[in-house]
Amino acid sequence: MAQKDNILIIGAGLCGSLLALRLAQRGYQITLVEKRPDLRKVTQDAGRSINLALSDRGLKGLRLAGVEEEAKKLCIPMNGRMIHDKEGNTFLSPYSGREGEYINSISRPGLNMLLLDAIDKMPNVTTYFNLGCEEVDLENASTSFKNYETGKTETYSGDILIGTDGAGSAVRRNMFEHKKFLFSFSQQWLTHGYKELEIPAGEDGGFKTYKNALHIWPRGEDMLIALPNLDGSFTVTLFLPYANSDYCFDNLITAEKVEEYFKKEFPDALELIPNLAEEYFNNPTGPLGTIKCSPWHCYGKSLLMGDAAHAIVPFYGQGMNASFEDVVVFDEVLEKFEGNWEQVFSEYEKARKIDTDAIADLAVDNFHEMKEHTASPLFQQKRKLEIAFETQLPKEYFSKYSLVTFNEAIPYSLAMKRGRAQDKAILNLLDDGKLKDDMSLEEKLQLVIKETNDILHDDAVVKNL
Repeated sequence: MAQKDNILIIGAGLCGSLLALRLAQRGYQITLVEKRPDLRKVTQDAGRSINLALSDRGLKGLRLAGVEEEAKKLCIPMNGRMIHDKEGNTFLSPYSGREGEYINSISRPGLNMLLLDAIDKMPNVTTYFNLGCEEVDLENASTSFKNYETGKTETYSGDILIGTDGAGSAVRRNMFEHKKFLFSFSQQWLTHGYKELEIPAGEDGGFKTYKNALHIWPRGEDMLIALPNLDGSFTVTLFLPYANSDYCFDNLITAEKVEEYFKKEFPDALELIPNLAEEYFNNPTGPLGTIKCSPWHCYGKSLLMGDAAHAIVPFYGQGMNASFEDVVVFDEVLEKFEGNWEQVFSEYEKARKIDTDAIADLAVDNFHEMKEHTASPLFQQKRKLEIAFETQLPKEYFSKYSLVTFNEAIPYSLAMKRGRAQDKAILNLLDDGKLKDDMSLEEKLQLVIKETNDILHDDAVVKNL
């Protein structure tokens, strides 16, 4: 009975497309509606997030839907962070000391197109584009859309409705404005925004700088990052305060000022970006924010998923991965409680919200770590020790980054709890000079483990007071 239900999914981005594909594979009738044009026919997203970091949690979701191997063909492995100082010196900080642990740069539109192509092969999915969600009848899983081509209003409904329509979710807005149940919503903005630029491919089509890394120019208050693309280019993102800084979006208003800023802060990057001023002024400046809300569901009829439920800042590279993991967790819950949507929605949110809150907090933490700490001597000392642990004692130690990024069986909330305690333990021990040069690596690890467990115990005691 449940497998014949009609499911209306609003939003055909990465999360919505993967969800539609997986639910279609389970036998549901799917109506997938997207407000933008079909990106396979119209070039979109100029100046915003054209490539992303795909890691183990996201790959697990793609594996579930049978498209992992195809997606991997779009990937460029990134083994670590390539740190650039002001003098143009670089050093590679590996993501892990274990072999085979790396993240992947992947094209957002390329991956989305792959998922849409897979959906097109499913006879039980109907996909509509250019339909903007307006009014949602949450109790009856029905939605009215404006057809951007005809200007007319169209209505679609299902047995249930799932909103995967991103950080600016219209479904979530309708929940917020709905008066028949209590809906909580928070949106916290960083004081920084972002702007995307490009390092083009070399004349021979090759990469102008090291290919297999996420490049970072950390400058304390601001930061530049770059991810590789299959065509030899790099997508460059500038993270900068909006105001109240010597260099900020409010005062970088002339080509001369922009070039002055890059010459001072990112001279080696400036040499690689020939169209800096043109791209800087043509590409939009985007905000960076965290969205949390609850409940994600109502009436056993409507549900939020992905960025619509938990948008995060991009600094852990987990936004897409968390949304794909949503699909995995939803699929697991559906396997247990299929036929009872109220219980499916309730159990899914109960299993998932604590972890999406955790990765949201970790992403903000990593923003400060990337722009302020990655180039500091103490942080570098900590990372070298962690890499040594993971290289020589790979089964006994996992850094916070490894717990989050390469251990999809560990929930984000547990990774955050353990990882934060480990970070604090190592930094304390290094700062206090307790990890002495004459100690073996095993002795150092035992001291780190003891200090970590002491911190976890103290935190538990304080929490229970």
